Amino acid sequence: MDLHLKNLFGRFQDQFGTGPGLGPGSGVCLMKVEGTSSNIVQSIFRASASLYRSEPWKRLRPGHLFGVRVGKDSDWSGKRQPFQCVQFIGGDGGDIAFYMYRSMSYALKMTDDSWEITRVPNAEVLRVTYELESLMFPSNKRMVKSLSLEVSGTDRFPVIDVARCTTSGELQFRSPTLEELRLVFAVMKALSLVHPLLLEEEMQVRGLPRMIKFSPFIETVDVQWPPEMFKGHDFVAVTVSHPPGQSYEQKSKKNVMAHEDEAMDLVSGMTNLRVGNNGEEAGLSRCTMCEKAVHRGECVCCSHCRATIYCGSDCEKRHWREMHRSVCSLYEAMMSREEELKLKIFTFSCYAENTCEWLGSLGIHKKGMWRRQCSCYSHQPFGLLHCFSSDAQSESWGGLEEGDSPQDLPIQNLNNGRSPGLILISDWSDYYDLRCLPRSSPVADILCYPLTLYHILTSVSTHSKNLLLKGKEVTVHYLGPERELDWIKAFAEINHLLNGLGTVQIIMIGPEVPSDLSGTIATTSTINSRVKLSFVKGLYQEEVTYLISPDIIVALNCDLDGYSSWAGAVETMNNMGIPGFFTDKTEEACGNAKAVLRNAGLSTSHPVAPNPFRSPVRTCAKSSNLPCYSNGFILGVNT
Repeated sequence: MDLHLKNLFGRFQDQFGTGPGLGPGSGVCLMKVEGTSSNIVQSIFRASASLYRSEPWKRLRPGHLFGVRVGKDSDWSGKRQPFQCVQFIGGDGGDIAFYMYRSMSYALKMTDDSWEITRVPNAEVLRVTYELESLMFPSNKRMVKSLSLEVSGTDRFPVIDVARCTTSGELQFRSPTLEELRLVFAVMKALSLVHPLLLEEEMQVRGLPRMIKFSPFIETVDVQWPPEMFKGHDFVAVTVSHPPGQSYEQKSKKNVMAHEDEAMDLVSGMTNLRVGNNGEEAGLSRCTMCEKAVHRGECVCCSHCRATIYCGSDCEKRHWREMHRSVCSLYEAMMSREEELKLKIFTFSCYAENTCEWLGSLGIHKKGMWRRQCSCYSHQPFGLLHCFSSDAQSESWGGLEEGDSPQDLPIQNLNNGRSPGLILISDWSDYYDLRCLPRSSPVADILCYPLTLYHILTSVSTHSKNLLLKGKEVTVHYLGPERELDWIKAFAEINHLLNGLGTVQIIMIGPEVPSDLSGTIATTSTINSRVKLSFVKGLYQEEVTYLISPDIIVALNCDLDGYSSWAGAVETMNNMGIPGFFTDKTEEACGNAKAVLRNAGLSTSHPVAPNPFRSPVRTCAKSSNLPCYSNGFILGVNT
């Protein structure tokens, strides 16, 4: 071959199939990695798809370098994490990928001023490239098909390899090791949670520039290992920093008046939007800045994130200067998950702007347990609805047709003699199918309380699940009950799902427990109940010394940031070291809860995540348009 043709062919190969930054082409297949199993590959592809859905390439460019620290150095075979710096590739076009380097210095050496990857001899790059299925090697296509691996987007799958340039300038590729795959899994899970939190250093012109400047940032999240990747601990702490090398320190207060002209240009484009409320029947919301009540048709929202609500432009401008500017992008990321959070399997209306009207449309307003879902009976103490009702079905699913609510019968009696044993369910589809309920039944709106508790006991907490599988008893301290006190019948579902294995003792403790109920014990079902409830009136920190020690502590729809009395309870939990789980209605509320827990010395070991057994009915937060669902998100400590 002529020399010039040989050189031309070499450049052609570089551009269409080899080399860092020049596209996939190594031909590696994860099934060839020693020690991998199909479960490991499936978990990696799920984590990869989750990162892809978060669309980091919308804002991130190769110049945005991230430091990642997964666990401790002693967790890795070389007593040092193998790749510690991450860079996103493809935001300006070309292959969509992210690269991992040994260190920040390697990343800077291998990336020139144009952000193209340069070849540095003997320096390795761990690459995750989202490759079109049509371009994949046959071995990878077979793997994807045989294992039914999750697709990223509509037609892409991750190709993971390690590239290295030799001293002679040739490129070599190898499959990642099992340890490197564990690293990639943890990094993908953490980055999908963390990168939306990046805040812009200064106002940007809409229609994103090539390089946005972000404020220095560091955040630690806890990633749960899938069972096939366990190495002594269920969770691993992953710290992500931008730029690499950031350390935890008190952030200096920025001059929020800087670039005020640009800020005013942005807020001057605000729009009047129709917004909701927090289920208040009068149709009122509250201004984020001054807390003034305002009719939803007269509200003003931030034109960028569309999340925060104001009574007028003056409050919006003031709030922008003092606070909102620094968190607007975070709220925008939360709003972007609206579609993802919708539970689309149900056929009844799943939006309750006015709770009474929603209940009325289903024929269940002021009936049975549904009376606690609006404010019509708010004058009656929690737990005492049965004392005054003249409704024959007041203690059950009043207003629903026969077959639209779960029967108080063992599940094996309803499912062709199903054998006894703990029943594991993953979402509402599983439960509705198990109970033969039509998708038009709204019982999930109340059952989100007992089934969230059951989900925590059997899926989230390994400790309580193991106790139940061994047929032992799990003691739950259930903090801050309110409307649940009138829904004892609904907690019978936990008894039926236990299906004859293990027992659960639930102690409900809180100031809203009525004196007439305090000290009493109730059974949830009339048939072989394995779930017992007892009630204690008072604050947890004052009553806990008189109670049997718990295996787990829960607080549902807790609003940790909303009540000062939680401070003592959280401090008590920290001293006890018992696993604790919390739910709340919005991501914002969970973020506030994390701050409360952190101030008490508790780190979040189960990161904030959507609860698969959240209520399907979206309601309205007081001062925002953020997606809001009863028991919508879950987080945990001491797990």
